[in-house]
Amino acid sequence: MMEVGDYTFLFVLGLIFAFLDSYGIGANDVSNSFGAAVGAGALNLKQAILIASICEFLGAFLMGSSTADTIKGGLINVSLFAEQPELLMLAMVCSLVGSSTWVLFASSRGLPVSTTHAIVGAITGAGIAGFGFSTVKWGGVGTIVLSWVISPLVAGIVTAIIFIVTRFLILKHQDSLKRGLIAIPFYFAITIFINVFYIIFKGSPGLSLSQLPIGAIIGISFGVAIVVFLWCNFFLKVYLRRKLENEEPLRWYHCFYIYAVSTRIKAPENLEEIASDKEKANNTDEDTESDGTVNSGLAALDNEDKPLSMFQRFKKKAFHGLNQDINAKTEDVENMHDKSTRYDSKTEELFCTLQVLTACFSSFAHGSNDVANAIGPLTTIYYVWKHAMVDVTGKSPVPVWILAFGGVAIDIGLLTYGYKVMATLGNNICYVSPSRGFSLSLGTSLTVLTCSKIGLPISTTHCITGATTSVGLCSGGGVKSINWKILGLIASSWILTLPAAALVSGCIFAIIINSPHKL
Repeated sequence: MMEVGDYTFLFVLGLIFAFLDSYGIGANDVSNSFGAAVGAGALNLKQAILIASICEFLGAFLMGSSTADTIKGGLINVSLFAEQPELLMLAMVCSLVGSSTWVLFASSRGLPVSTTHAIVGAITGAGIAGFGFSTVKWGGVGTIVLSWVISPLVAGIVTAIIFIVTRFLILKHQDSLKRGLIAIPFYFAITIFINVFYIIFKGSPGLSLSQLPIGAIIGISFGVAIVVFLWCNFFLKVYLRRKLENEEPLRWYHCFYIYAVSTRIKAPENLEEIASDKEKANNTDEDTESDGTVNSGLAALDNEDKPLSMFQRFKKKAFHGLNQDINAKTEDVENMHDKSTRYDSKTEELFCTLQVLTACFSSFAHGSNDVANAIGPLTTIYYVWKHAMVDVTGKSPVPVWILAFGGVAIDIGLLTYGYKVMATLGNNICYVSPSRGFSLSLGTSLTVLTCSKIGLPISTTHCITGATTSVGLCSGGGVKSINWKILGLIASSWILTLPAAALVSGCIFAIIINSPHKL
């Protein structure tokens, strides 16, 4: 009979593999929110990772207490483990091993996969290995398979509508910038309304706001949208007009007090080039002797690779993921991008802030929901270890330290390895500009919100991939604007995710429980 505190080694293993699973979520799933923003040039990689790290951690820590019922008890009958709670601990450890192994493998190949599907498959595999096929709730597994079709299709349709309307009303017109300036407050208001509604209604079940009547939630979201509309109309629009139409050298923070900023004269276009040439000339003079010959000793000294200190080596390794060029394009990708229609660059710049805003909200909501993929099994392990019994209700609260644990692991995964999948979702599927990136980010958020509330199974990863493909098809080059080879690899990884994670988890669990042991 299990006693409280028994099998501590399983708890420790659970911590290790829950960390690896959260790490994989950060390396893979977070790209769903910011891959398009980096690919479109709205943010560089360092900015995206910094913002995403903050949003993901806050989402996981503040709103991640909503335990994933499907993950903890909606896939297998946990009551079968009631007589031997330690077996449930072992099953969850094996599930985390299976899920983290597959997600990290996919991330190393730059393939966006559903971390939710990975943990679902892993738990299912452990359940089958322990008590046979009858222990699995196949209805839940069936909805996962159905989502492979529903998620990308619905997101693609919604995104196509948003982008086509934007192209018709703004992008295709000769005076697109003026039209865009008129429309930008409305776009901001709609974006804010959708995302605030999303966070309150779906992303924050642990907060009292989520218990409000639907009318009150709509009212709060509408009120926030009205405030944002007024600010955009009287401040942001004036700032953008001066910055883009008049080409004044304004800073981003000037938009908050634009009426107090005096008119600024545009700097000469060749000023930076002159400064660069002067700097090069000074550097050349420093390395040149009085007789005009180059000081080879100084040149050799400058070029010599100095040994790095231990701290410098650690820093270089730790921030390796920040110093990647994820927008590097092959000749095939360049040819694919050439098939897409380009629009006025100043008009496209109007959508940069919108795209970043949508990505931030999506990342915050993602952290609040998907962190349960890793900490859900860990919470089960911790509960059994602490109470020596199975929580058959699946409603045990998530300790605060586990929320912080998952949030930190997600951020580390994003920081060190997130660039891989960002590169795939950024520009490798199709050409992504700020207007396209905004459309697919908003389309994904709207799809996740709507499908979740009407009960349709969805995956954020599948949604963003479908939305990106849809934008490519609407970009002017048709099927030639899409990298079908990359899409084929992604689709294959979707199909393999559930059985691969299930196989790893089930095999490990079966080997352990059927192994001979010392009496």
